[in-house]
Amino acid sequence: MDFSVNRTSGIPYHIQVRNALREHLQAGTWQPGDRLPSEPELCQMFAVSRPVIRQALNDLAQHGLVARLKGKGTYVAPPKISESLVQKLTGFYQDMVEQGYTPTARVLRQEAVPASRRVAERLGIAPDTPVIVIERLRFVQDEPIQLVTTYIPHAVCPALLEVDLSRRSLYAFLDEACGIVIARGHRTVEAVAANEVEAKMLQVKKGAPLIMLDSVSYLSDGTPVEYYHALHRGDRTRFEVELVRVRAPGDRQAVLDEHLTSMTWGSGVVYREKARPPTPLSTGE
Repeated sequence: MDFSVNRTSGIPYHIQVRNALREHLQAGTWQPGDRLPSEPELCQMFAVSRPVIRQALNDLAQHGLVARLKGKGTYVAPPKISESLVQKLTGFYQDMVEQGYTPTARVLRQEAVPASRRVAERLGIAPDTPVIVIERLRFVQDEPIQLVTTYIPHAVCPALLEVDLSRRSLYAFLDEACGIVIARGHRTVEAVAANEVEAKMLQVKKGAPLIMLDSVSYLSDGTPVEYYHALHRGDRTRFEVELVRVRAPGDRQAVLDEHLTSMTWGSGVVYREKARPPTPLSTGE
């Protein structure tokens, strides 16, 4: 890796500079928190103009790889925290611990309140039914990452009003103390802009991008037991999802796979009809 551009290439200079800097960042030439060389220094290193360097750095900033601080320079941004909360029924606490982080939380609110119409609809209960609301500002390595509000019917686990969740998993407590095991959930993901309160809590600018998760969790019998609304910092969070292809109805290959058994023959594939169970005789009952 070097600090040069190919002047015979059709690739614009700013893209070549951006790609070269990205490779250096990935290789560890500069560590998170390090200050990159100044714009004049980068101009000299790449032998390009200042607008080229500025555009390359802006591109890196838009991808969250660097942070540009007015009057202070450009710094290597910390790596984003990966979360699998969209595809797995782990809680935030367990998800972070499995990655080697030490998550903590500041509990902002923990009390029993009458369920609003919206919360009641999510939990399948009547409005004004007592629910326990827990609002937490959650940290990873002492940095605020998530602002989450959780609602659980009071009758499900009254002990939730007393437990300290600043350094403990909510799901683990529900399992151990109340015998509540989350079996499945439905989660939606949406990009939103931080309002003034959210920005102050998460230490971002007003209007900064946040990732919103809205989730309802269910017991194995289908009873909704938890509703939460979470806001994650967009500059420090990414969600990972594993995709599995499902063939559409009517897909020719799916039809063949359903009704035929394949056998490899020579260089091709020969299909034979699957054996069908005999049709039972009617008993007249």
